[in-house]
Amino acid sequence: MKTRFVILLFITCFGMQVFSQTPTRMGPAPAAEIAKALVVVEANMDSLKAHQKYIYAMGMKNPLLLDQYDVWMKKYPNNVNIPLAIGTVYFKASMPQPKDFLLKAAAMDPKNAKIWSMLGSDAYMGSKYELFTEYTEKAASLEPSNAGYAYSYLMSFESSNPDTYEKKVFEFVKDFPEDQRGAAAIYQLGLRAKNLDDKIHYFEVLRELYPPQKFEWSVSGTAKLADAYLETNPEKALALINEMGWEGDWKIRKELAESLIRIDKLDRDQNYKEAIMSLDQVKLPRSSYLDDFIALKKASLQAKSGDIKAAYDSLSVKFAKLPTDALYSALESYGQKLGNDKGQVDKDIEMIRNSTAVTAYPFELGLYTGDEKLDLKSLRGKVVLLTFWFPGCAPCREEFPHFQTVVDSFKGDSVVYIGINVIPAQDGYVLPFMKNTKYSFIPLRSTFASAKQSFGVEGAPENFVIDKNGKIIFKDFRTNSSNHRTLELMISSLLEKGPAKE
Repeated sequence: MKTRFVILLFITCFGMQVFSQTPTRMGPAPAAEIAKALVVVEANMDSLKAHQKYIYAMGMKNPLLLDQYDVWMKKYPNNVNIPLAIGTVYFKASMPQPKDFLLKAAAMDPKNAKIWSMLGSDAYMGSKYELFTEYTEKAASLEPSNAGYAYSYLMSFESSNPDTYEKKVFEFVKDFPEDQRGAAAIYQLGLRAKNLDDKIHYFEVLRELYPPQKFEWSVSGTAKLADAYLETNPEKALALINEMGWEGDWKIRKELAESLIRIDKLDRDQNYKEAIMSLDQVKLPRSSYLDDFIALKKASLQAKSGDIKAAYDSLSVKFAKLPTDALYSALESYGQKLGNDKGQVDKDIEMIRNSTAVTAYPFELGLYTGDEKLDLKSLRGKVVLLTFWFPGCAPCREEFPHFQTVVDSFKGDSVVYIGINVIPAQDGYVLPFMKNTKYSFIPLRSTFASAKQSFGVEGAPENFVIDKNGKIIFKDFRTNSSNHRTLELMISSLLEKGPAKE
């Protein structure tokens, strides 16, 4: 399943909010504009709007800007609005400078929950998770009725204490039963569940606690629940779908449920030819994880009809694009019936992959650790896991632990792990993020426009696996706790030797 995120937005995990990046001017404006803004701000030292105009006029990377604020903070040592103003502007621009100013403001106004919340967000961006927990807890304790602050504090447990995270989710739900973020949290529990039974449990709970008529996250969760029922009990899926209506993807799900019920009957009646024809006509809803289920069902029907080769060929194409153990197990079984040993199965898959492979753009991008550049051509002979990301991208951060787990399983092999940051305004967060998370990818500098031009990137995260000859073999995939085995299979297939099969 591929999910796209518009990367011109700063996506945080705090309250499932999406903040547009504040427009920034890095260099100074004309002197007349700066002088005019200076007069206004000196007459209105408590005005965030006046400070914002002055900061933009000076340019946010202008060292004279910080000098001026040092002068003002010394001149007006008791005016909390001065450090708060510049700290807030930098914070809204998703730049790494706000911390010191916000800490000054917090020392002067320690009961201001908003300041602690911004400090929590800044700590998260730098992957300082202990501080993230500390600051979000302060914000939540200062305003216990604020669901946004409570949700930010809840999210700190996801990374710092995952064993208690589920308990905290349901505590939040109890305290804020009408807040959509509770629905979002349960939805994420279901989405990340490792087996189908757990997915069904969480999505059923979500639907019970948050009626889909009122909560959009519950609508999405009910769709996932219907998809799970389609695999396990299409009659139950149809009953649920009929409750939700027949518009858009619900109409597709209704038709799919009816088709699966009909196909199962044809299967029982051993009318495999008609069952296959019916299955070929089904259309899958968007953002569904039913691809493997349908592919395996079709192959089973083909095999029952006596056409083992068709079953083998259809699964070969599917596995070549997005490998899973379930697909390979079935593929190997059908291959044996055709007299194909494991070596031949792997050769057939490799042939399919080579027929669709394209040469990766030969990028040459700057390193964050120095003035040197890294070019793709220098990595020939190695398998490259490449992800496009940016520090404020919550979905990117969700993937990194799973990427790291997979990469670590290939220690000693020729695997290079690269992350290309596409938002230069967040460059200052990259090295702190690397230091505090201990992730091993090589961070490179770029822009969204460049990534789109060279790799067709439309959002973040966007991932590729490039073979030893510099060709893109795998793309359009996401990695999470339930499917990181797929990434292992991708990489191992491009190496002479991979990790042992689970």
